[in-house]
Order: sequence, then C-alpha cells, then structure tokens
Amino acid sequence: MAYTESDLRAAAVAGLLEGAQLARLLEFLRARGASATGEAAPAPRFDVAHLLWYAGALIVMTAMGLFSTLAFSQMGGQALAATALIYAAAFTAAGHHLWHTKRLRTPGGLLIAVAVSMAPLAVYGIQDALGLWGEFGKSGTVHDFYVWVKGSWIFMEIAAIVAALIALRFYPFPFIVVIIGVALWFMSRDLTPWIAGKAYADWDLRRQVSLWFGLATLVIAWIVDCRRRGDFAFWLHLFGMLAFWGAISSTSGGTALDKALYCAMNVLLLFVAVFLDRRVYAVFGVIGISFYLGDLANKVFRDSLLFPFALALIGVGVITAGLLYYRHQTAIATWLETKLPPAVKRLRPAGA
Repeated sequence: MAYTESDLRAAAVAGLLEGAQLARLLEFLRARGASATGEAAPAPRFDVAHLLWYAGALIVMTAMGLFSTLAFSQMGGQALAATALIYAAAFTAAGHHLWHTKRLRTPGGLLIAVAVSMAPLAVYGIQDALGLWGEFGKSGTVHDFYVWVKGSWIFMEIAAIVAALIALRFYPFPFIVVIIGVALWFMSRDLTPWIAGKAYADWDLRRQVSLWFGLATLVIAWIVDCRRRGDFAFWLHLFGMLAFWGAISSTSGGTALDKALYCAMNVLLLFVAVFLDRRVYAVFGVIGISFYLGDLANKVFRDSLLFPFALALIGVGVITAGLLYYRHQTAIATWLETKLPPAVKRLRPAGA
C-alpha cells in the first residue's frame, strides 16, 4: 500500500499521529527514499512521454536485429561491425548526456540499452569478417539470429550479456536486464548443439537444456532479488520461467501421475509467488493449473456438450480463487510472517 505525505498529515489532523511522531516519520521516510533511490532510475510510468521513449528504443533495437534484411547483411562483416560500433558510441554518448547532465534517467537509460543491443551485431560482423563460425556454420542474415537456433550464435549472446553487465555497473537502469534475459533465453536454445556435438539436436535434448538453464536463471534472479537496488530481477524471473516452465509444459504424453505432479508444481508456483512477492510465478502457475484442469475436463467430458460448460466452470473457479486471495491477502501475508522460520525468512527478498 502506498501513502503520500498528505495522507500522513491527514492522519495527524485526525488525531492518529502526534506532531512529533509525524515529523520523525517523515524524516525517516525521506532519508530511506533517498538511500534506496541513489543513482537508480525511477520506476517505469505509463504516460505518453514514457510510452514514446520505450517504443522508440524498441524500434531501434528491433530494426538493427529482428527486422534486418538480407541486403543489410550483404554490407559485409567489416561494415556491419563498424555500423554497430558507431551506433553504440553515439547512443552511449547521448545516453550518458541525458543520464548525468540532464538528469533524465529513463530516456538516458533506454539509450544505453540501445547501445548495449548493438553488441550482437558487432560480434556478428567480426565473426563474418574473420570467418569465425565454427563447425555449426553461418546463417544468411543477422535476422536469423533472432529466429533460428545455431550453436555459432553463442559468442553473440555472451557479448550481449557482458556488455549489459558493464552498462549496469555505470548506469543502473533495470530495462538493460531485458537484454541479459533475452540473451540467456537464446543461449538456453543455442547451447544444445554444443552439448550434443552436432549442428542439430533432437527436441527432447533441447527441452532438457532449456529446463536446467531456466532453473539456473531463476536462481540468479533470486540472488539478484535478495541484493536488489531497484527492480532489476523481474526480467530474469520472466525469461527463467519461460525456459523452465515452457520446457516442463512441452513434455508430451505422460501418465496420470505425471500430470498430477505437473499440477502440483504449478500450485507450488502460486506459493512461490507469495513467498518472493513475484506475480510472474502466479501467472505461469495459474496457466499450468488451467492446462491440467482443461486436459482433465477433456478426458471426462470428451465429445460431450458439457465440455465447454466444464471449461467455463474452471475459469469461474480460477476467478473466484483470485477474489478470495485478494480479500485475504493481508491475512495470508501476516500468517507467513509469523509462521515462517527465521532461516527461511532470510531467503525472501527485502521488499517481499
């Protein structure tokens, strides 16, 4: 729950706080806010200016990667590397100016993120110019990096992660972690050919690599969460869950017991969401439970007129569960706070 200074002063007027208490409380909150904010960017907002800033940054990043064409790649490796380095230098200079001189942290941080996103393109150009593609070969365009799975992309992903970590050291802007998350997600797919020792690996091996890589990413996200200064871990949680939960959910077949365990795992994710105060786990958990219940309803009501009604009832049940949690979330949080052992409490992020 968020309170403003006017709310606290109104409480004092109503006689709930004494004047001296109000003064000490306001002084404490101001000092705490200053120490927590530091050099970090403010929390994202959804006004028109912020929307345009984020949209512009994403347009540049996708233009130089996802939507690059064959003609763009035919510039040659040296020209591509030079283009990426020039873009990176220009966006870094502009971002640094906005961040430090103008004190505009959001547009400045976004420009730094754009500069970091040039790292894969620069490495692609260097690899192309020197022919450093290895046994897995080179695809036709830069665009293929965002579409196909290929072991030779690993160096581009490592470059993106290293560039992002360096940028975060000097410009602690949470959106830069998006690049790390995407690179780790891609790496979870592209590591498979290296592990298999061949250009292509079967689906099951890819799924296993994705599962363990996603789990490792979630552990990293938890560590970042426990030491966070601003919300830097969100994207790691998201991409870690995409890799981990996606790998488990894409398992074909399975016995009734396997599917029941899958449902239990998703129920556990709901408790993890409360424990870590991370809604992303609740989202995937609810989707997983819905998948399980839908599959169960399909078996029970196969080719029956009742099937859509059964699914609708499941949906209503999920909504009802959400309403019940909303009404009792304070009591649940209080129960957790009183029942959890101190050793377990220390594993929770500071803001949870």
